[in-house]
Amino acid sequence: MLRPAKLTCAIVSGLLLAGVPNFAAPSLAQSQPSSQPSWIVPDLLAGAKSEGELIVYGSMNEEEALPFWQLFQDASGVKVSYVRSSDANILARIAIEYRAHQRSWDLVATTPVYRLPDEVLLQFEPPEAKSLIPQARAPNRRWYGVYGNYNSPAYNTNFVKKADLPKSYEQFLDHKEWAGRVAIDATDSEWLSGIFTHYGEERGRKLVQDIVATLKPVVVDGHLVLARSVGSGEYWVALNNYTGLTINVLLSGAPTDFWALDPVGLAFGSVGVANQAPHPKAAQLAANFMLSREAEQFLTKKGRLPTRTDVETNPPGVIDMLQQKKVIVTISSAEQQKKMQTTFNELFRPR
Repeated sequence: MLRPAKLTCAIVSGLLLAGVPNFAAPSLAQSQPSSQPSWIVPDLLAGAKSEGELIVYGSMNEEEALPFWQLFQDASGVKVSYVRSSDANILARIAIEYRAHQRSWDLVATTPVYRLPDEVLLQFEPPEAKSLIPQARAPNRRWYGVYGNYNSPAYNTNFVKKADLPKSYEQFLDHKEWAGRVAIDATDSEWLSGIFTHYGEERGRKLVQDIVATLKPVVVDGHLVLARSVGSGEYWVALNNYTGLTINVLLSGAPTDFWALDPVGLAFGSVGVANQAPHPKAAQLAANFMLSREAEQFLTKKGRLPTRTDVETNPPGVIDMLQQKKVIVTISSAEQQKKMQTTFNELFRPR
């Protein structure tokens, strides 16, 4: 039975990562026997079996991740060690281990994979990536989107009527009765980036300042925590959250739902392979698995929103609904993200 590994959290700021030579992996062969899963690449499978192990750093909660990786382990025969922590702590750990020249992990699966320096990630091209939407394929071929983190507000249906939902972010200002009942995740700089892109920085900043002054939103740690807190009624409204996590809590039977407003920011829960992976064949095979139709269909059972064009959402039509609004891909450089997070902290700090 697959079990999670323990991760010691470390907080690192301002790390300057030393470069190492890049090496490119050859394109993965696409042919496999019909009796095997579609994502199996025979040459990689042989190499992965020889390596015998895979070490994954990921932010997906164990309830989803352990059965997900059990699928890979059962099909490949490769033992998986899953190390779970938050996005920020994963990036910090990778930075520390990279500077120490430690070959500690093979695969990283979390939202801000794109913020890792190029020299940390392997350049490769898994065959299953051909079925992804274009935005989910990094131009430099170092990360690929496994599921879409579409940004939208959410609410508890026991405390807020659907008819009363704001039709724009400006209309949040009409709901002073929600003061102290609204929350947002502490790392939602990508949402803020979408707001600035849509409204312009000056107007967007003023809008957020007014929302903070009027509604006094509580800043919480973790998007899943936020989704569950709205579902439980601890907060009535999430100013923003990942839509897939709101659906996750909705599917569990909680009285919660989302609604879409302009803009809908979009980032991805992504996968990348370590440039110096101790088990490189297993890592590349696992990345191909994560992008497969079978894997993305499995993730939709818990509400994750697929990046493949041949996988329907659960419930159906979610992405079609979101795309009726202005969708803005909010992926940025590490430097830009750090600046936006600083701005977010300034806007949402307690007053």
